Amino acid sequence: MPSSLHLRVILPVFAILAFSCWNGLGGPEVLFQDVAAETGFRFQHFIGATGSYFVPEIFGSGIAVLDYDGDGDLDIYILQGTILDPTKSLKDSRFPAPTEHFPGSRLFRNDLVPTGKLSFTDVTDKAGVAGNGGYAMGVAVGDYDNDGHPDLLVTNYGRDILYRNNGDGTFSDAGKEALPPDDSFGSSAAFVDYDRDGLLDLFVVRYNSFRVQASKQCSGYAGGREYCGPGDYRPIPSKLYHNDGRGHFVDVTQKAGISAAYGNGLGIVCADFDEDGWIDIFVANDKTPNQLWINRRNGTFVDDALMAGVAYDEQGKEHAGMGVTAGDFDGDGDEDIFIANIMGETHMLYQNQGKGVFQDATTAYGLGSTTVPYTGFGTHWFDCGNNGRLDLFIATGEVRTIESLRGKPFPYDQKSQLFRNEGKVFRDVSTEAGPAHLVSGVGRGAAFGDIDNDGDIDIAVSNANGPARLLLNQVGSRNHWLEVRLQGVTVNRDAYGSRLALFRKGRPPLWRRAGTDGSYLSASDPRVHFGLGTDDDLRSAPPESLLVIWPNGSKETWQIGKTDTLIDLREGSGSPVAGSKP
Repeated sequence: MPSSLHLRVILPVFAILAFSCWNGLGGPEVLFQDVAAETGFRFQHFIGATGSYFVPEIFGSGIAVLDYDGDGDLDIYILQGTILDPTKSLKDSRFPAPTEHFPGSRLFRNDLVPTGKLSFTDVTDKAGVAGNGGYAMGVAVGDYDNDGHPDLLVTNYGRDILYRNNGDGTFSDAGKEALPPDDSFGSSAAFVDYDRDGLLDLFVVRYNSFRVQASKQCSGYAGGREYCGPGDYRPIPSKLYHNDGRGHFVDVTQKAGISAAYGNGLGIVCADFDEDGWIDIFVANDKTPNQLWINRRNGTFVDDALMAGVAYDEQGKEHAGMGVTAGDFDGDGDEDIFIANIMGETHMLYQNQGKGVFQDATTAYGLGSTTVPYTGFGTHWFDCGNNGRLDLFIATGEVRTIESLRGKPFPYDQKSQLFRNEGKVFRDVSTEAGPAHLVSGVGRGAAFGDIDNDGDIDIAVSNANGPARLLLNQVGSRNHWLEVRLQGVTVNRDAYGSRLALFRKGRPPLWRRAGTDGSYLSASDPRVHFGLGTDDDLRSAPPESLLVIWPNGSKETWQIGKTDTLIDLREGSGSPVAGSKP
C-alpha cells in the first residue's frame, strides 16, 4: 500500500521575538515566541516547599507532548508537585498554591484540529490523569498494548502510575494490576522494545534512597541551608520491566543485569549506540558514573560505559548528569550523546567514533566554557532552523542558591540556552535576539514536537515553582521540511527504535531515530522530522528516497515525491531492501 500524504495546517507567523537561531544563509531566520498564556496553556508548578528542603522539590517535574486523542495534533501533559510533609498543609507552604489547575497533573487538549487555531482546553478531569496525590516527577509515553492509543507512565516520589489509554478520551490507572509495586524515588523513564518482540518494555530510572521520614539537613558553601546533594543519600538501581503481552510488566531488573550498577539516575535515552541492530540504554547519573547498558541480544545487558568512554569526562571526573539527548549531530550515521550538567561544570558532548566507542568532544565543539555558568536539565538535539543540522536547546535552572539572587524567594532562575550547529562548532545564539530573548526561569522538563503542525519543532518547558512555557518556532514558512509518522505491524505500533535515512541528491543522507525518550523527565513527539533547507537547497539536493530500518532489523524504502508534508509509513507497504533480516 503506498504511503499516504497529508498536508499540514499552517498557522500565522507571530511577530514577537523570543530568541533567534540561523539557517544556512548567515542571517536571523528562526523566531520563537512564548504563546502559553494566549493559547490557554496556563499552568503553574507548585514546589510544595514548607522549609524542610525535601530533595524532590528542587528537581521539578516533567512534561510530555502526545496525540492522546488521535486527531492529528499534539496535546500537552504536564506534571505537578505537592506538599510532601504529611504533617503540613497548604497554609504551611512557603509559596502560594496555584489558584488554577491545581492540585494534580494536567492534560491540555490541543484544539488545532479541527478549528485551525492553536488553543488548549484542560481535559484532566474527564481524562482521569490528575494523579494519585503523590509528587509527580517524570513521564514516558508509549503504546504498550499496541492498540493505536498512546499510554502514559508517570514516575513519582512514591508509587508510579501506568495510565492505559482507553481510546475514548479517558485513561484507566492500570498500574496496580499491570506494574509491580515500587514505592521509591523515580525520575525519568522510557518505553523501549529491548528484546525486539514487538512489545514496548519499560525502563524506569530512580534517583536515590531519600525518604521524608529520614530527611537530612544540609548546608551550602556559605553555610546557609540548601537542598542535599546526590552524595547525601544512597543511590539505588534503575528498574527494567518486561512486557509479557498480556497487559502486565514483569520486573526483570536482576535477571537482565541492570542491578549490577547503581547511580543517582536522572536522564535516559535509548538508541543503538554500537550499531548491532539492537537498542541500548544510556543513563545520565548525578555525581556517579554514567551507565551505558549494551544489549547482549539475549535479554541481558552489560554496563560498558567505562570502556566506551562515557562514564566520566576526559579527566576521569564524574559529572552531575541531568538531562540527556542522543542523535547524529555530525552527520556520520551513528548516535552521539549530549548531557546537561550542573553550574561550575561543563556539559558533556560524547562523539561516537563508531561501534559505540566515544570521545569527549565538549571543548572541541565549543560547548565547554559556554555551558559552565549554567545548570542544565531538559535538552534535545533538534533541527531548529530546518536546514538539516541538529541544533541544541537546554532548559536551565540552578539547584543551589545563586549568590546574586540571594534574598529572592526562589533564587535559582537562569536563562535557557540555544546552540546553533555550524558544522565544526556549536555557537551560543541565546542572547543575540537582545532583551526580548527567553525570560529567566527554573527550567526543568522540556518536550519537543511540531505542536502547531507547521513543519518545525516547537518546545514545551516546565519550570520548577513557575509557569510553563510554550515556545513556538516560526521557521515553517521559510525553510522546507518533511515529517514521518511510522506504523508498525510486526514491530511495536509506533515503531520506537526505528532508524530512518533520508537520501538527497548529491548530499550525505540525514539519519534520524523514532522515539519519545531523552531530555529530562519528559517525552517528545514520536514523529520523525527532517529539515530540508531553503528553496535553493531543495532544488540542488531534492529528497529522493527514505530508508526505514525497523526495530526488528528489516528494511524498506519509499520514494519521496513531496516535501513540506507529513507522510504515514506503514510497515510492509514499502519496497523491501534485499538482504534485510527480521
